[in-house]
Amino acid sequence: MRAIRFDRTGGPDVLELQDVPTPTPGPGEILIRHEAVGVNFIDTYHRSGLYPVPLPSGLGQEAAGVVEAVGDGVTRFKVGDRAAYAMGSPGSYADAKTLAEARAVHVPDGIDARTAAAVLLKGMTAEFLLRRAYPLKSGQSVLIHAAAGGVGQLLTQWAKAIGATVIATAGSAAKAEIARSLGADHVILYRDQDVAAEVRRFTDGEGVAVAYDAVGKDTFEGTLGSLARRGLFVSFGNASGSPPPVEALRLMRAGSLFFTRPTLADYVATTEELDASAAAVFDMVSSGRIRIAIGQTYPLAKAAKAHEALEGRHTNGATLLTLE
Repeated sequence: MRAIRFDRTGGPDVLELQDVPTPTPGPGEILIRHEAVGVNFIDTYHRSGLYPVPLPSGLGQEAAGVVEAVGDGVTRFKVGDRAAYAMGSPGSYADAKTLAEARAVHVPDGIDARTAAAVLLKGMTAEFLLRRAYPLKSGQSVLIHAAAGGVGQLLTQWAKAIGATVIATAGSAAKAEIARSLGADHVILYRDQDVAAEVRRFTDGEGVAVAYDAVGKDTFEGTLGSLARRGLFVSFGNASGSPPPVEALRLMRAGSLFFTRPTLADYVATTEELDASAAAVFDMVSSGRIRIAIGQTYPLAKAAKAHEALEGRHTNGATLLTLE
């Protein structure tokens, strides 16, 4: 089978398409033949070395397809089942992958493989951020950075479905229009405008109850200055570089603020948590409360081009690799 591999960290050029043996599932494992592969920002962190992985390595954590083989003791899946996954060891940039059955989820009828691969990781991220890292309530104001991005689009729509007032940021006028089309009440061009000042203006000086920041270094100060008293700063990405260290006394002086840097893995640590999160995501999709925008697709062999577009912030919505 084909697989994208890399034996050193660096830019997109380190990625190579290789022919490798198709793995055989061991006890408790399933083999999924991929129909679509999700591309996520965390993949660039693994490739660059920001989040180290043992080398040489595969890449990617999200895909959807059909179960082609099962190992001994498997009870959750059978051959022919539609399945998807969004966590675990890198290796989804490939024609197929084995993984523990406990880390895969069933794809319900009515949701195709492309949609499942585009939404599962980003959707479960939105789910835990909005429902568990901070249980957002109707009527509250929320700041969502990079609202035209893959996770940002889902956060914006889900927050509006909850009934929150969404203040979104975007890096260009075109991306601002995307955020508005998804229901954002206010949009700030974070490269050109003072984010904190605009947030205060939109909230009559109060600030937001919670801010979700996937951008990192470039938006850190604006995010911190946008929070209401006892507000929560949720930092969950590093698109512009890692955010600076947080001084504890600064949180006190700014209004007894809270700061957290969560990761999805700790919110889907058990099979029960994984199934519940995925079910919530698929329900939001099936009901039409969130729409999935697949902004761009690349053949597996062009994975490096996908990374160049993602890191250059030239993408909108979800990015997929196809297996033709």
